[in-house]
Amino acid sequence: MKIALKMKFVSAVLLAFALATTTPKVRAQAQPASDRQAASTSTASGQTSEPEANDKDSKKEAEGGEEAFRKSPSVIKLGGMLGMNPGTASAVFEWFNALVLFAAVGYGLAKMLPKAFRARTEGIQKNIVEARVATEEARARLSAVEARLGKLDGEIAALRSENDKAAAEEEAHIHATIEEEKQRILQAAEQEIAAASAAAQRDLRAYAAGIAVDRAAAQLNITPEDDRVLIANFAGKLTEGSRN
Repeated sequence: MKIALKMKFVSAVLLAFALATTTPKVRAQAQPASDRQAASTSTASGQTSEPEANDKDSKKEAEGGEEAFRKSPSVIKLGGMLGMNPGTASAVFEWFNALVLFAAVGYGLAKMLPKAFRARTEGIQKNIVEARVATEEARARLSAVEARLGKLDGEIAALRSENDKAAAEEEAHIHATIEEEKQRILQAAEQEIAAASAAAQRDLRAYAAGIAVDRAAAQLNITPEDDRVLIANFAGKLTEGSRN
């Protein structure tokens, strides 16, 4: 019993696939008949307008296609195998065709969407990695700038200290140079004063000696004869001194 049911189910599935492939053909075959019927109706009446005729034609085509599908031998045979009337069997087969279509679309999406999601995820991860690398580089640059700024404060303090030291040394050198120049000027002035004082003393002594000689000469009243005698005595003393 179970084997017979399985065989019927397999046969029904195969017929359903066959029906799914033959349904468009049945409807296509039903369409020319309905077209001919609609054309003859429109020609016979001659009173309906073209849009209304097109609407009626499309409705008749749809009704004719559905009717041909319901009354097709495959539908009747498959419905008889499953214990269903042609109308119910056609509805079931239409739903089955829709499920097959949805399944095919779902399968295609299931094959495509993971790849798309994977590519999107990889792109997002790549962007995250690039952003992380850029952030780390920015942090490294910021750290380098902060380190330079820290060193800059120290360098400024060192330069200020060196400038203060150089200014103090320059000031001390200037003071020493001024003191040396002052001492030199004082020594030169003292030497000039000493030389002038010595010259003045010599002049004063010479003047005093001249005055003394003049006064002595005036007091002695030496005559020319006395002058010759004194000279002769002085010459004699010199001669005796040279002999000795």
